[in-house]
Amino acid sequence: MFRRINGTVLIITALVATLGALAFPVWSYGDRSGTGQANLDASSVATRWGPLSATDRDFVVKVRLAGLWELPAGQQAVDRAPSEAVKAAGDHLVVGHTDLDRRVRDVAAQLGLELPNQPNEQQQGWLDELTAASGETYQRKFANLLRAAHGKVFSLIAQVRHTTRNSLVRQLASDANQTVLDHITMLEATGLVDFDALAAEAAAQATASPTGPPPPSGPLPADPVPATPSGDQSFTSRPKPRTGT
Repeated sequence: MFRRINGTVLIITALVATLGALAFPVWSYGDRSGTGQANLDASSVATRWGPLSATDRDFVVKVRLAGLWELPAGQQAVDRAPSEAVKAAGDHLVVGHTDLDRRVRDVAAQLGLELPNQPNEQQQGWLDELTAASGETYQRKFANLLRAAHGKVFSLIAQVRHTTRNSLVRQLASDANQTVLDHITMLEATGLVDFDALAAEAAAQATASPTGPPPPSGPLPADPVPATPSGDQSFTSRPKPRTGT
């Protein structure tokens, strides 16, 4: 009798342990720390415009920091640059960041975020580097330092615009996107941007091997079939005019 009871207890214990092991991943997965959703929830705070994540807050601060060094860099270019193309780029930086700074300060005030009042150490170093240069060296430094900085913030804008759940931050990202693209276009119009250096820097920071179709070889391929609508619908929107080649 005693052996039968012990056997029954062992069987029940084994079943409970098995069920517990099977159930553990189900109830624990949603609560465990380290998952993407858990990290997002832990870093976010509620606002009337939607959740405000750590990435959102970092973006707001970086928009402010960009203006704190790019606006004076643009003003310096207007005053010092020998060429009209660089002066024009500087003019766009001043006007664009004056407007964007007003917008970011308004967003930060509504969200209760503290903003810096000075550029960071790296940005101040760039300003000092520009101040110490002159002539053609100055122009090339201006075009390439500013183009590289705008390219990096451009990718952050895309990420935030895609992922933010906060409507104020989403609108700020849309505004920043237009401003930064305008500045990139003007900097490239100087003809001084070193695209090889930009590509090399990006490749050095990449963590995965590049992918894509094989390079072209042999005779030219046949023209692809145009992508056009079918049927007899009437469409009213028009493509935006192209601004470059």
